[in-house]
Amino acid sequence: YLYVEKGSPGFQETDIPPEMDSEVNAYRNQLVERIVETEDELLMKYLEGEEISQEEMTGALRSAIISRKLTPVLPASAVKNIGVELILDYIASCLPSPVDREEIQGVHPITKEVLSLKPGSDSPFTALVFKTTADPYVGKLSLFRVYSGQVASDTAVYNPNKEKLEKLGQLYFLRGKNQTPVPSAATGDIVAVAKLTETSTRDTLCDKDSSIILPKVEYPATVISMAVEPKAKGDEEKISSGLSRLAEEDPTFQIHQNLQTRQLVISGMGEQHLAVMVERLKRKFGTEVVLTTPRIPYKETIKKTAKAEYKYKKQTGGRGQYGHVFLELKPRGRGEGFEFLDTIFGGAIPRSFVPAVEKGVREVLEEGVIAGYPVVDISANVYDGSYHTVDSSEMAFKIASSMAFKKGFLEAEPVLLEPIMNVQVASPEEYMGDIIGDLNSKRGKILGIDRGEDNLQTIKAQVP
Repeated sequence: YLYVEKGSPGFQETDIPPEMDSEVNAYRNQLVERIVETEDELLMKYLEGEEISQEEMTGALRSAIISRKLTPVLPASAVKNIGVELILDYIASCLPSPVDREEIQGVHPITKEVLSLKPGSDSPFTALVFKTTADPYVGKLSLFRVYSGQVASDTAVYNPNKEKLEKLGQLYFLRGKNQTPVPSAATGDIVAVAKLTETSTRDTLCDKDSSIILPKVEYPATVISMAVEPKAKGDEEKISSGLSRLAEEDPTFQIHQNLQTRQLVISGMGEQHLAVMVERLKRKFGTEVVLTTPRIPYKETIKKTAKAEYKYKKQTGGRGQYGHVFLELKPRGRGEGFEFLDTIFGGAIPRSFVPAVEKGVREVLEEGVIAGYPVVDISANVYDGSYHTVDSSEMAFKIASSMAFKKGFLEAEPVLLEPIMNVQVASPEEYMGDIIGDLNSKRGKILGIDRGEDNLQTIKAQVP
């Protein structure tokens, strides 16, 4: 097939160039061998040198796909409009119809008992919502595939995930941007319905008397993250709301607030994916953002023990402020977190003021001391102090403890902790040198190399 122009709606069938004959024949022979291996009768004909017709090959391929003995891979490009028609032809001729599928497996929403449903119009209605979009005219639009039974427009169905009844309005077939109203949907149909209030992507819809929850679609993990900053001040709420709507439409797009760096972060399947979502945010919600590299969530800690005191004393003519705190700071093991100790004896600080001392320390933990990053893996022991019967207050002791902590922290050899990831990379042996060089350029530490099957080797490393 010859594709002449980018975006051309069609293609030309031409002879294979002579210089490619041997390569094409080699690949075709591999394909034929894989297909005939799935059926004994065809395999015998192939081994005996008999001719196998195109119809026999297509039938064997379809049977192998239905039984999941083979999983075909076809090349195509939607952007360049290459291979799209061939994929559609392949779907029609080789992929199973709904009634060719095995029984549908699910679980009962209450007992969690494994249930089976046979595809077909005689079975109870069961469908899975696989996508949600925001339509500018009808609002929220839910797309679902009918796995068994049938359903009519303007009927009530049950959502076992949310334990709610949903009223279906008009059902639509989608053809690009066009919506075609239909009276009902049968097994295998993919339809859309507007304004489902309780239903989300990956929810099941079914008959209430035959409740079943279908397995949820598993989406791939995101591979890239970027921080989002508004172009215009005051757009934060609009951006957050718009991104949440986009994430509801696309399960492979995620948003979260990084509490450590105080950044709004979006994650997706690649740079192009995030660029498309930013453009949709601008087009649908009228707000623009700038994508930046997320800040690294460093942590602060100490390497040795230190003691410090701080006396907060303020006289204003009337009632003053007085708080006096002695703290001992000690490093803890990685991942052990923060520990607050109270070893005061003799009433040096009244018990009622100890919570204020702890609060002052915890506030510094969140703010950081040397670079503004959270403090981790440290213990703070308040072991002495003094107070004034009139001037002492919770505020005074909170200020005194926070200042004592900062003072002691600076004397205890403070350090920054950088996040380190455990990484495993599997690759053919010929690429090992390049991969190791790339890891070393990122300050990675190679821990070991394991030899696996099929000439694959696995590098184990730690990379900041």
